[in-house]
Amino acid sequence: MTDTYFDSEEFTKIDFRKTKINKGEYDNCTFTNCNFENVHASNIQFVECEFVDCNFSNAILDNTAFREVAFINCKMMGVKFNECDAFLLQFSFKDCQLSFSSFYQLKILNTKFGNCNLQEVDFTEAVLTNSSFDNCDFKGAIFDRTNLEKSDFRTAFNFNISPEKNRLKGGKFSKENIIGLLSEYKINIE
Repeated sequence: MTDTYFDSEEFTKIDFRKTKINKGEYDNCTFTNCNFENVHASNIQFVECEFVDCNFSNAILDNTAFREVAFINCKMMGVKFNECDAFLLQFSFKDCQLSFSSFYQLKILNTKFGNCNLQEVDFTEAVLTNSSFDNCDFKGAIFDRTNLEKSDFRTAFNFNISPEKNRLKGGKFSKENIIGLLSEYKINIE
């Protein structure tokens, strides 16, 4: 079976649990209201694609390539992004539900997260240099040996990041959320 090439196509309201997604390269395509929940979407290349109102919860993305991909208002719970093809990996997330997902050891510089739910997300050993987390909820998220240098957390909340175990040089935080950097010290801040 040969891989297929899709260019500038629109996919709307497709339930990929019932309709198998074709392996191949999707270039400049738009997916709207599509369901990828629990779907094996492995070894597929998405280049300059946009996913709007899609459900990717627990999708299997082994070796899947995301290059300059935007996810908007997508449900992506439990997704192991660390299993994606790391070569030229680049994506952004706006209004997305990403709880229980993993970015373990991923090198994703300059990534934009806007208004996202990142509860219980694993960022262990990830490199997120120069990323922005605008109005994101990090309740229970794991930061361990994570490189967050020059990243913007000014409007983020509920994070617990150890300055001793993570790289934060040049990071931006607000007076209101600085407590998330000090919680491990069990001090009272009033």
